[in-house]
Amino acid sequence: MSITSPAGNVTDEGYHKGLGRRQMQMIAIGGCIGTGLFLGAGSRLQVGGPSLAIVYAVCGVFAFLILRALGELAMHRPSSGSFVSYAREFLGDKAAYVAGWTSFLNWAMTGIADITAVALYMHFWSAFAPVPQWVLALAALCVVTGMNLIGVKYFGEMEFWFSLIKVLALIVFLIAGTVILGSGMPVGGHETGFHLITDNGGFFPHGVFAALAITQGVVFAYSGIELIGTAAGECENPREILPRAINSVIWRIAIFYIGSVVLLVCLLPWTAYHAGESPFVTFFNALGVPYADSVMNLIVLTAALSSLNSGVYSTSRVLRALALGGSAPRFLAAMNSHSVPYAGILLTVAFYLVGVALNYVVPQEIFEIVLSFAAIGIIATWAIILMSQIAYRRAVARGEFPAPTYKMPGAPFTSYITLVFLGGVLVLIGCDYPAGTITIAASPVFVILLVVGWRLIPKKPPMLMPETQPSAALTDLMLPSK
Repeated sequence: MSITSPAGNVTDEGYHKGLGRRQMQMIAIGGCIGTGLFLGAGSRLQVGGPSLAIVYAVCGVFAFLILRALGELAMHRPSSGSFVSYAREFLGDKAAYVAGWTSFLNWAMTGIADITAVALYMHFWSAFAPVPQWVLALAALCVVTGMNLIGVKYFGEMEFWFSLIKVLALIVFLIAGTVILGSGMPVGGHETGFHLITDNGGFFPHGVFAALAITQGVVFAYSGIELIGTAAGECENPREILPRAINSVIWRIAIFYIGSVVLLVCLLPWTAYHAGESPFVTFFNALGVPYADSVMNLIVLTAALSSLNSGVYSTSRVLRALALGGSAPRFLAAMNSHSVPYAGILLTVAFYLVGVALNYVVPQEIFEIVLSFAAIGIIATWAIILMSQIAYRRAVARGEFPAPTYKMPGAPFTSYITLVFLGGVLVLIGCDYPAGTITIAASPVFVILLVVGWRLIPKKPPMLMPETQPSAALTDLMLPSK
């Protein structure tokens, strides 16, 4: 049987409901803990010092509001198409098209950053030092591609363990750091304590503008929180599990991001941390515990693989949602015998191969280059989520839908304030010379590509996916929409 939503939206039948409660909880955690914290925090501390904790807190509040807006939409109608489906339902086909392809830009850039992070982590060990960075990046990409092609159950299980390792690593650091700080034990020849902040320029050693300049990096760190909306479409009981998973994000941000940064700058001077090395590795190396830095490096390597794994998963579902709605080539709707959108996975991986090439051409600069482009994609995706939520609330006010039982706090006021915040981040990115300025200057090229793509893609009716034939040939899937 084929069905559509009341708004004429395309359903995304054909997926297996293979994600359970524990997997959804860990996906929610994994979505807000990635290379932005484990690797990017090193360069952010180098630029902004202890003010990074304050920036994490401010951006974390807005990230939580965005997640609550997405949660409100997901409780209205869980969908693996996530914000693409909601944009189509409440804002129209053009908005869905923009939402999907800007999300693709985000994850394409994020994935390049992730495979770069994997290669950098591998070079920490002398045994891998002779291996070219691009070779290590390619190896990581091959592993993650295989993971995503064998089924959502296996993706969920692997992501569960990846996320669990990340969480346990941070818990170990938080406990060890708190004990060391409480006992007054010196680290790396420095007396630990809050004085390491006050003695080294305070929370804003390079001024407020330096703190504002690292905002884009913090936004990148929170990219992936929207993954839980995509996973809801393959969750066993989303309306029960989703609210709990989303509500727990705010304390995770407070503990894992803000708590970790405050501890880091109280255990070592912020000047000890630098780009290219995880601040957690720097800490354990200074601590002098045998092999502790290698263990932590292994853990952050897992975090990078987890983020890459999630990116391939999310992008393939977004591309399929675009294809089902007529906003992308129809072949991207194809699924294999495991109910996995393999065509979307392979297209995503093809773009990631560009990242492998960049690791060969500019191995030193690639992480920062893609960071700015990823931030643009993240901001666009989040803005469309907020605009969809605003339009949904207007439809509720008109009596078209029942009032939401899971509400975004303070909406619609908080929705508009968050949109203003995202606009401010764009301005800050533009002020970050040269990478951010170049990114903003290059943005019109992406807009032109979107316009050209919209005109070139044949406008066909949305496809309805038969519930009982998830592996059918594409010719069987191209049924007319009512």
